[in-house]
Amino acid sequence: MIDKRMLAEYAAALGLPLGEAELERFDRYAELLVEWNERMNLTAITEPGEIVVKHFVDSLTLLRAYTPPVGATLVDVGTGAGFPSVPVKIVRPDLRVTLLDSLNKRLVFLRELSAALGQEENVCVHARAEEAGRQPGHREQYALATARAVAHLRELSEYCLPLVRVGGMFAALKGGDVDVELEESRRAVELLGGKIDRIERLELPDGSRRAIICVKKISQTSTKYPRPHAKMAKNPLA
Repeated sequence: MIDKRMLAEYAAALGLPLGEAELERFDRYAELLVEWNERMNLTAITEPGEIVVKHFVDSLTLLRAYTPPVGATLVDVGTGAGFPSVPVKIVRPDLRVTLLDSLNKRLVFLRELSAALGQEENVCVHARAEEAGRQPGHREQYALATARAVAHLRELSEYCLPLVRVGGMFAALKGGDVDVELEESRRAVELLGGKIDRIERLELPDGSRRAIICVKKISQTSTKYPRPHAKMAKNPLA
């Protein structure tokens, strides 16, 4: 379905060489994404070339910004159709991935997808991020939390940092224009036990700019957080 040679070229430019087995998995991923999208709203991006760039390559930029330790636990918050964690695990099958989403029907897709890609060990969790962040089985249990979302970084930090253990990392995949958002989020990041470690800025093959914001977890998150979504919206940590 996809142009595997094009994907291989783009991934190599990120320093991620892909073998034939990995390329076949990406191709199967695209097929299932389009097939299931006819039954439920998973993505507005269904053209093969756009899937390669806007879903697969975009997800893999995470590994350009941060190299997780071997065997690291990764939670993908609001994972949707599995981005960025499922593409990342195709490249890094050693990672132990938890797919967290508030819509159960997406998790039905993700279970089938995981099985089709040989990722049967992926854990699918039906919960809102602010609920999971208060549950002992998830709170401060992960080496890496990631999210590819349009939410403001201060809200994403409140969703994600409570899930990260001290010494771990939260990586937010954002659009290129993040400087104002970063300044508006610094206090929230500090309150939640984090410190902005680095920002990887790059450009996708279609010219879109991206920034991956890496936040190091340097201290435990106060039990006051995460708050319910309504409280976040009414009183942002600013």
